[in-house]
Amino acid sequence: MLKLNVKNETSRLKAVVLGTAKSNGPTPKLEEAYDPKSAEHIKAGTYPVEEDMVKEMEAVAAVLKKYDVQVFRPELIENCNQIFARDIAFVIDDVFVKSNILPDRENELDAIQYVIDKINPEKVIRPPEEVHIEGGDVMLYNDYIFVGTYREDDYSDYIVARTNVQGVAFIEKTFPHKKVKSFNLRKSQTNAQDNALHLDCCFQPVGKDKAILHKEGFLNEDEYEWLLNFFGKENCFIITKEEMYNMNSNIFSISEDVIISEKNFTRLNTWLRANGFTVEEVPYAEIAKQEGLLRCSTMPLIRE
Repeated sequence: MLKLNVKNETSRLKAVVLGTAKSNGPTPKLEEAYDPKSAEHIKAGTYPVEEDMVKEMEAVAAVLKKYDVQVFRPELIENCNQIFARDIAFVIDDVFVKSNILPDRENELDAIQYVIDKINPEKVIRPPEEVHIEGGDVMLYNDYIFVGTYREDDYSDYIVARTNVQGVAFIEKTFPHKKVKSFNLRKSQTNAQDNALHLDCCFQPVGKDKAILHKEGFLNEDEYEWLLNFFGKENCFIITKEEMYNMNSNIFSISEDVIISEKNFTRLNTWLRANGFTVEEVPYAEIAKQEGLLRCSTMPLIRE
C-alpha cells in the first residue's frame, strides 16, 4: 500500500507520478489545441516532436532517481499525450483526488490505475460532475490550500478555464481543517502571454518561505498583493510576462533546498542559487511549448 502524504510543495519528495511523452501521437490539428501556446506552435510548425520530449522527461527521471525518489510512470496509451500528470489528479494530505478533466482525457486516469490500486480505496475520491478542478490549480502550503479559479460569468466560454467556483467550494467542504484561499486568474484563448492556464503558471512557493509570482496572471490585483504580503516582498521573485510565457513559475521542488528547473531560466536559477537552493537544471523548452512545465508533468504522492 502507498501511504499518501502531501501537505506542501517543498517537503522532501519520496514518491511521484511522472508523465510520459512516449507514443505521444501526431501534432494536433489547430482546432484540437487546448491552449493558445500549443496553437501558436502548431501554426508556426514548431510544435514539439516526441523524440525531443522523451529526452526531456528522461532527464527529469534521472534527477529524481539521483535523489532516491520512487517514480511511477503511466501505462502507455497509443498516440496519447500523457505528459501532464498533474492535470488528472492530485493529493491533499492523504487523500487522492481524481480531477474532473476534459472528457477526452479520461483514459489518462486509467493509465495510472495500477498506482491508484495501491492506495486505500477510502482515500480515493472524485468530485461530483459539476465540480471542475485540475491539479495545476491546487497549491498546498501547510495549513493553506491556494486554489486558482475563474469567477467570471463567461467561464463556460473558456477551454483554458479549468477550475470553477464549485471546485473551490468542493475543496473547502472536503478539507474543512484547511484555510482555502482562491485566486481569480487571467484567461485568454488566443494570447499565451495573457493566459494563466493554472495557478502554477503564475505562482509557486519554494523553500520554506519564498515564492515565485507573476502579477499579471491575477485578474484581481488585491489577490496578488495578498500573496506578496503573505510571503513578504523580499522573499518573492517576480517574473516578467515573457518569463511567465516560458513557464518560469512551473519548476518543481524535490525538497526545501533542491529544485528542478529549466536550464534556460537564467535569471530565476541565479536568484535561487543566491538564496541557497541547489538547482538541478534540465532541458524542458520543448515541453514548455504546450503551456506546461515541470510541476505540470509531476504528481507527488508522498512527501516527508
